[in-house]
Amino acid sequence: MGPESWSSHLGILAKNVLVKLVIAKGGGLADINVGDAIEYMQAHRVQRATSGGQSLFYSWLKEMGHLPPDAPVSLRLLHRTSGQVSVEQLVDRYQPQSKPIRDLLVEYLKERQPTMDYTSLEDASRMLVRNFWLQIERIQPGIDTLRLPSEVVSAWKQASRTKVTRRRLPYGTVHEVVTERANYGSLMIGVRALYLDLAHWAVEEPERWGPWVAPCPVSAADASTSKHQKRRKAKMDQRTRERLPALSAVVRAARANWTEAQEGLDALQAAPLGGQFTFRGRTFTRQKKDSTTPFRAYDESGRRVHLGLLEERAFWAWATIEFLQHTGVRIEEMLEASHHALIQYKLPTSGDVVPLLQVAPSKTDEERLLLVSPELADVLSTIIARVRDPRTGAIPMLPNYDVAEKIWNPPMPLLFQWTYGGQRTPVSRQLVRNGLNEVLERTGLTDSAGQPLDFAPHDFRRIFITDAIRSGLPPHIAQVLAGHSDIDTTMGYNAIYPADAIEAHRAFIARRRSLRPSEEYRTPTNEEWDAFLAHFEKRKLSLGTCARSFGTSCIHEHACVRCSLLRPEPSQRDRLIEIRDNLLDRIAEAQREGWLGEVEGLEISLAGAEEKLTQLDAALKPSVIHPGLPTFGQIAGRSSTL
Repeated sequence: MGPESWSSHLGILAKNVLVKLVIAKGGGLADINVGDAIEYMQAHRVQRATSGGQSLFYSWLKEMGHLPPDAPVSLRLLHRTSGQVSVEQLVDRYQPQSKPIRDLLVEYLKERQPTMDYTSLEDASRMLVRNFWLQIERIQPGIDTLRLPSEVVSAWKQASRTKVTRRRLPYGTVHEVVTERANYGSLMIGVRALYLDLAHWAVEEPERWGPWVAPCPVSAADASTSKHQKRRKAKMDQRTRERLPALSAVVRAARANWTEAQEGLDALQAAPLGGQFTFRGRTFTRQKKDSTTPFRAYDESGRRVHLGLLEERAFWAWATIEFLQHTGVRIEEMLEASHHALIQYKLPTSGDVVPLLQVAPSKTDEERLLLVSPELADVLSTIIARVRDPRTGAIPMLPNYDVAEKIWNPPMPLLFQWTYGGQRTPVSRQLVRNGLNEVLERTGLTDSAGQPLDFAPHDFRRIFITDAIRSGLPPHIAQVLAGHSDIDTTMGYNAIYPADAIEAHRAFIARRRSLRPSEEYRTPTNEEWDAFLAHFEKRKLSLGTCARSFGTSCIHEHACVRCSLLRPEPSQRDRLIEIRDNLLDRIAEAQREGWLGEVEGLEISLAGAEEKLTQLDAALKPSVIHPGLPTFGQIAGRSSTL
C-alpha cells in the first residue's frame, strides 16, 4: 500500500469507509472483522448499484494484518465466488422428493468423488439429479425405486432427447422450436454408468448396494455418441476453417486497436483540465478535475468515457490474442500463468540455453513445457514490463480464484493482472471477452452466413493445433504440446481440408518412389516387354496356372504337383486323380523292390497331389446352404389341389 493511495480519490473513499465502521461498531481498526466489512458492502449496494472502489478499505485491513490469515483475499470478489459445497448440498439444491433415492445418489457421488475433479462432480450431480431423477418423478410422482417401468423410461427418453425453445415474435405470438439436445448422449452414458456401477459394486458389498440393483433402462445403443461426435467434429472443423484465414487480420486489428487506445490516452493527458482533444475522429472534453477517477473524458453528447479502461481492454485483448496463438493453451491456463513459469533449459548436446514456458496443470492435471519463440518472448516481455511494481520492480503476488474448482489458488506473480478500483486484481474472463469483442468489431469480418465473425479463446487453441499439424508437426508431438491425454482428442481439434488429403497422398507416393530403385520407373525396352509377356504365357500348365511372380525362377524345379503356387483348375480334377493313383502304384512298386529313397520322394509328390484335390473339393463345394424349404412351385401346386 503506497503512500499515494491515501491521498487519491479512492484512498479518500477507503478512509471514509473505515471512519464509518469505527463510528458504527466502536473500537479501532483492529476490531473490524470480515462480517463488519460484508455488512457494510451489502448496505452500500442497497443504496448504489456499484461499489465504486469502496472495497479498497478491506485490502488495507488485510495488508495491515488486522484480519485473520484465513480471511477472504478480496471483498470485491467475495460475492462472486461461492466456493465448493458438499455432495449433500449438490444433491439437495434440486430438492428430490424421494429420500431413499436422494440418499442413494449422495452415497454414489461420494463413492466416485475421489476420482473426479469438482467440476465433473458438479456436472454429475446435475445430470443424475436434475436431468434424470427429477424428470422421472415428474412423470411418475411418488416413485422410490430404480426399477423403472418401460412406459416411464420411454417418456423420460423422449423428453430428454429434445428441448423446446420459445421466442416471442414482434407481433406478440410465441414461436416454439423443437431441437435435439446436444448433451443427450452424455446423459445416457451417465445414467447407464449409475446402474452398471451399482451392479458391479453389489458383488463386493451386497448389503450396501445390492438392494438398488435393477435392470438398466439405457442400452448400449442409447449411450452411443458417435453421431453427435461426428456432427460436433464437422462444426468444429467448419468453425476453424472460417477463422484460420482471418487470424492475421485479427492480430493486426488487435495491435492497431491498442496503439490507437494509447494515442487517445496520451492525448487526454496532454490536454488541459476541461480542454478538448481528438480521438478516433471524435472530439472529447477532459474532465475539469482529477480528484475523481482519472483518465475520463466526455464525448460530444456528454457521455462519460473511461479512456484508461479502454486502453486496458485493448492491451489485454492484444496480449490474449498473441499469447493464445503462440501457445495454444486453454484460457484458464493463460490466466494462471505466472512469472515463475518462465524457466531456462540447457541443451545437453550443444549447451545452448533455450527459454521454456511451464504450463500449470489444469484439465488433465499434467504440467507441460512449451518452447518460447521469439514472437512469444516479445509478448511476455511486454506483459512483464507492464505489470511490474514501479517502486520495487517485482511482480505483485496475487491469489487467483479457480472458477472450475471453485477454490483460491495461493498467491503467485501472475502475468495477467491489472489495477482496478485501486487494487491489484487478476485479469478476468469478462475483461478478455470484452476486449476481443472490440477487436472483432474493428475488423468487420463476417462468417459464411454473413453474420459478424466471433472468436472464442478456445478457437485459438484449435487453430494452433491445426496449423501445427498442417506445417508438418507430428500429431503425437502436437498432443504433448496441447496437453491431451489421448491423441484422438488432438486429431479432433485438427481441421481437415480437402486439399490436405490430396497433398498427403501425393507426398506418400513421392516418398515411396524415392525408396525404390529409379530404374523401375523408366520405360521398358522391347526385349523387357517381350520377356514380361512370355512370363504369362509360361504360367499355363496342364493342371492349371502357376502363380509365381515375374522375374522369379521355379523353386521346385518344375515339380508342379508339389508346388504351393500351383492353382489347379476344376476341369483337371480327373487328371489329378489319375496322377494320385499312379503315385500310389509307384510307391507300392518301390516298397516292393526296396527302393526306399524313391519312396520318400514319391510320398512328397503324393501329399502335394492330395492337397490339390482338397483345394478343388473346397472350391467346388457350394457356399449356399439350402434349409429345405419348399419352392414356390411346390406351394402353388399344393394350394391348387386344396
